Amino acid sequence: MTNKPHSHAQWSSRIAFMLAAVGSSVGLGNIWKFPYMTGESGGGAFVLVYLVCILLIGLPILMSEWLLGRLGQKNPISTMNRIAGRLKRSRAWVLIGVGGILAAWLILSFYSVIGGWALAYIRYSATATFTGLDGASVGTLFSDLLASPGTLLAWHSLFMVLTIAIVAGGVAGGLERASKILMPALVVLLAVLVGYAATTGSFAEGFDYLFRPDFTRLTGDVILAAMGHAFFTLSLGMGIMMAYGSYLSDDVNIGRTAMTVVILDTVIALAAGMAIFPIVFANGMDPASGPGLIFQTLPLAFGHMSGGVIFGTLFFVLLVFAAWTSAISLLEPIVEWLEEKTPLNRLQSALVAGAATWLLGIATVLSFNDWAAFMPFGMTIFDLLDYVTSKFMLPLTGLATIVFVGWFMGRDEVRAQLNMSGLAFAWWRFSARFVAPLGVAIVFVFGLLQ
Repeated sequence: MTNKPHSHAQWSSRIAFMLAAVGSSVGLGNIWKFPYMTGESGGGAFVLVYLVCILLIGLPILMSEWLLGRLGQKNPISTMNRIAGRLKRSRAWVLIGVGGILAAWLILSFYSVIGGWALAYIRYSATATFTGLDGASVGTLFSDLLASPGTLLAWHSLFMVLTIAIVAGGVAGGLERASKILMPALVVLLAVLVGYAATTGSFAEGFDYLFRPDFTRLTGDVILAAMGHAFFTLSLGMGIMMAYGSYLSDDVNIGRTAMTVVILDTVIALAAGMAIFPIVFANGMDPASGPGLIFQTLPLAFGHMSGGVIFGTLFFVLLVFAAWTSAISLLEPIVEWLEEKTPLNRLQSALVAGAATWLLGIATVLSFNDWAAFMPFGMTIFDLLDYVTSKFMLPLTGLATIVFVGWFMGRDEVRAQLNMSGLAFAWWRFSARFVAPLGVAIVFVFGLLQ
């Protein structure tokens, strides 16, 4: 591959960077997984454990990825190569960048298919398809969607086109512009849905489900789940935050901005729960439906409630926006690498990266129908991709990142980059060197045993 002169772009402001980072963090998991985990795992007690895990594990790794990106001012692979070379460390550390970019590509290939489901459900809701359906009929609607490779491919293709269109615009014209529109729109949609949920008569029940502390339900598995979600919700180990950090100017306070991103990510996840669970309870549904809550339980509720067409459509638009902002961030590190290491310009890099992701996504599309019987290692292709990335690649990449910054970079350089006071930096350094590596290692080991 050939290097070419490259003027590295920068975020126009701290707010623009923060919106993009929050957009990356807020994804499909925030809309259904975190509220569901909270309600089933002790309500407010789980939230408390999760926040502790965020502070001790997620936050130090997030700050480390931004720090590396800003120091390297390149794509994640070149950043790790440059920093490791300057510090006279082993060039094997470049595998952090390689692992992150590869994980982002694999994840986006199946994430786009799920984003396509959300697009399909906007159409179903807007055309009143859910109206009057019973539980079996809603289940059949979802099963029929998965059973049709042509339909899935069409929605997967549309979702990838939308993602490529944003990333092709670059940092200012693409990432920033999209974040400034999509994130406020997502918040407005969420506020409207929470406002509607407050009229269902079950708002108090939903609030109690999410926030009433029940420490008796905090088992070892629940604490491990909180640790795992604290790591994955911030888009760590995927090269995303390192790529975003490479566009970061020196005057942005990494610690303060990271704390803001964490708070906003958590607030949005809890607000999603306040939008979803009152509707679920008001319609006598099971809140412990997991992934089926989005594509089977809620459509049934929307099909039988007043204003269901309007609010169902708004909900799935919200879901698409959340998926879209995350997908944009997953494609970005791949495009940044292609743009810097090949003769391709930004548009060409986005098209090549997007096409490669779309092509791999076809395997996930077919894993639900024509290739359903193909079970490597006893899993469908979709399950295998999810397993390899979430159980192996992300934890190992995140672990290597925090070990490199905590143990192999100079204390003074790290402190200067983070611009933290003595006590705050002492907390960060202790977490980065001991607590976060141990936490990620525990999540990794126990994840493999499950």
